[in-house]
Amino acid sequence: MDSAAAISLCPSTPAWNLDRPFLTGQFYQETKITPGTTEYKGVSADSSSGADKAIGCYHATIQELIVIDDLLSTLIGIEGRYISIKKVRGKEDDITFQVDASMDLALQEFAKRLFPLCESYILINQFVETRSQFKTGLVNHAFAAALRALLLDYQAMVAQLEHQFRLGKLSIQGLWFYCQPMMGSMQALSMVVKKAAANNCVGSAVLNLLQSQAKAMAGDHVVRSLLEKMSQSASTAYLGILERWVYEGVIDDPYGEFFIAENKSLQKESLTQDYDAKYWQQRYSLKDEIPSFLANAAETILITGKYLNVMRECGHSIQIPVAEKSKLTSAGSNHHYLECIKSAYDFASGELLNLVKNKYDLMGKLQSIKHYLLLDQGDFLVHFMDTAREELMKKPDEISVEKLQSLLDLALRSTAAGADPCHEDLLCCVERTTLLKRLSTLKDLEISRSAPDSNDLEEPLSITGLETFSLNYKVRWPLSLVISRKALTKYQLIFRFLFHCKHVDRQLSGAWQVHQGLRKLDMQGTTVSVSSLLCRNMLKFINSLLHYLTFEVLEPNWHVMLSRLQTAKSIDEVIQYHDFFLDKCLRECVLLSPALLKKVERLKLICLQYAAAMQRLITSSLDTNDNDTLSNDSPSIEKYKNLKLRTPYQMLRLAPENVTVLESVLKFEKEFSFELHSLGPILSSGSRAEPYLTHLAQWILGVGKDQ
Repeated sequence: MDSAAAISLCPSTPAWNLDRPFLTGQFYQETKITPGTTEYKGVSADSSSGADKAIGCYHATIQELIVIDDLLSTLIGIEGRYISIKKVRGKEDDITFQVDASMDLALQEFAKRLFPLCESYILINQFVETRSQFKTGLVNHAFAAALRALLLDYQAMVAQLEHQFRLGKLSIQGLWFYCQPMMGSMQALSMVVKKAAANNCVGSAVLNLLQSQAKAMAGDHVVRSLLEKMSQSASTAYLGILERWVYEGVIDDPYGEFFIAENKSLQKESLTQDYDAKYWQQRYSLKDEIPSFLANAAETILITGKYLNVMRECGHSIQIPVAEKSKLTSAGSNHHYLECIKSAYDFASGELLNLVKNKYDLMGKLQSIKHYLLLDQGDFLVHFMDTAREELMKKPDEISVEKLQSLLDLALRSTAAGADPCHEDLLCCVERTTLLKRLSTLKDLEISRSAPDSNDLEEPLSITGLETFSLNYKVRWPLSLVISRKALTKYQLIFRFLFHCKHVDRQLSGAWQVHQGLRKLDMQGTTVSVSSLLCRNMLKFINSLLHYLTFEVLEPNWHVMLSRLQTAKSIDEVIQYHDFFLDKCLRECVLLSPALLKKVERLKLICLQYAAAMQRLITSSLDTNDNDTLSNDSPSIEKYKNLKLRTPYQMLRLAPENVTVLESVLKFEKEFSFELHSLGPILSSGSRAEPYLTHLAQWILGVGKDQ
């Protein structure tokens, strides 16, 4: 091509235009000169045969031509005749340039000024070659492609300079003049690639490095603009991974570059089997290295993909209305990508919430659990306790769970619970430890450890199914996100406490009916009166406790949770409100206060011992032939009519037995009063930090004051 078609690079032209191909990515290929040729216009023929001669043997003019030719080669990483490139073995980024010592000093100075540009090219080109391999990841591939395009512009510029040199229009000063403007950009890029290579950066680390270097070059607009373009080019592949995650809930990350990690060993089935299941928290998690431009939205991005993944696991088709303009195609300064992420989150959150609430009827399941595990509907329980009493009186190892299940099914079908479509999901289970022992094994609960006692955890020798019986509930995906094994365990703890309280109430009610039967037979002696008063106080205590648990704790907290669930914006909020409800109920039901719970359990034990002893002692003292006459929960007054036939002599013979009964009653009364009054200091000391204890004290500490 003629010289008019080429870029004029003579020294008299204006300074290097930064909008030329080196920065814009446009390619000027009017000339195709192979660098490193040794044809010099105006050089004598013996210059080609002087490779073995020192450069100092030539005239200064000839030296300049030779040096320009060598520099044009060195600019693209090729050694010249008198300029050599040395690399330290094992240190690919340690490059030195050596010139012939006989070279003119002025020419040496010009050459040394251009060596940093030559070094930058070599480092960048070397980085492009190594980072174009498959194993380096998509971000490095994109970054290397952008650098390769830049180097092509650079090589085209060198070719144009060489063309001008062949025309005899390029001096050493002109070469420096036209190379100088690009040195800052090339050195900045070489610094980036050196750091990336030294730290073996991949994925987010590469993007963060480019971002940080761009910010560090705030004073140089040209360099900063170049680094931002490099960052944008490198992030294109990364944003492709991000798009699939926030629009489909899929991690398409073959090289592990994405800032969200997937732990495939955690399966959703663990939610219904493992108390400490970490599926929802750790199946997908954030890595340490997050792109700086996505740092503030990282949590939103993580949650968005998790929600979409849940819907995919349910077989629910995901159709996100993504317009072309809404795609995450760039991470520019206008922050448009943040708007796309927010829109994707809003869609995924609302879609999953509607799916769980409507298709899978979350509220219906929770209401069903309330009926059975929180004893909201107790008619089935009365029927079950009547029919299963004999089986529940056995030791836990001797109980037939299958028999209990059949009795439970019968009770459910025989009562109003049979109309509940979810009643078939109810299962029987028998624990092997007491409630206190079970609570001590759950380390995640915020249980007060203020007064630990090794005796608290000792298993009683006479533990039966009445202390260990519980109900379980079948929960399926995706409701297991909310009603997980951990949540069901908390429901079961509350159920066991309520169930045992109901059992104590039934036993005391049976004893109370015995006393009422004796009163109707005009047997209102001192023993019966004292025992009747104690039985009434015990009934008042257990009924007050049940009233507090039901109407002061469970019902109010349940209604608060329901109102919150109605306004929840995401499934995470639903989980949060549900867990908060359970934790608050556990705490206010005194299950997280071992010292207080131990006192309550001790009071219940005294009540049970009293009820059993009174039926046994009164029966024995009255010398009734049928040992089981008073053992039923609902004794008939007809069983006591034969007592009127006793003669005064027979009644006199019963006096010693009556004294024994009275002593037993007074002993139970003393123990009950002592344990009840010992609750006062515990409730008073904790009422400041826990206001609910004040309500509990008002209900149960008034027992016996009106006697």
